[in-house]
Amino acid sequence: MWLISTNLMDEPTLWEGRFKASLIEEDQYLLNCYRYIELNPVRAKMVSRPEEYVWSSYHYNGLQKQDDLITPHTLYLQLGRTYEERQQAYLALFKTALGPAIVTEIRSCLQSGMPLGDERFKRQIEQRLNVSVGQVNRGRPRKNVCKKSDTPMAF
Repeated sequence: MWLISTNLMDEPTLWEGRFKASLIEEDQYLLNCYRYIELNPVRAKMVSRPEEYVWSSYHYNGLQKQDDLITPHTLYLQLGRTYEERQQAYLALFKTALGPAIVTEIRSCLQSGMPLGDERFKRQIEQRLNVSVGQVNRGRPRKNVCKKSDTPMAF
């Protein structure tokens, strides 16, 4: 590998700001995230179908191509008893497009670091970690501005 910078302390890392992470509620959201990820190259118009993207796990999950780098998630394994049943169930997920609301919610959670899940899931995280997971307003609190009234104030 070529040395990218002679003084690495002065330069940002190669992957800085590239990857984002968010907690995901498995039952309702994980397979939607699989679909979101597998369809990213299609949305970016890099390919016309997810199986055309070389670096996709779609080859393993939907096309039965063995890949030692992939460990199937338990939710994926629950799609069917056999590899063929799981493959058919996974392919069926891609017969309908992800709705714009789901795409927006996934993107919003990734950008903000918020957990992706329902309110119960977020409350569980708050209780377990003893932190607030909601978005807070950034910056200083706004000043209270007095409105001019029609009647003068008496002192």
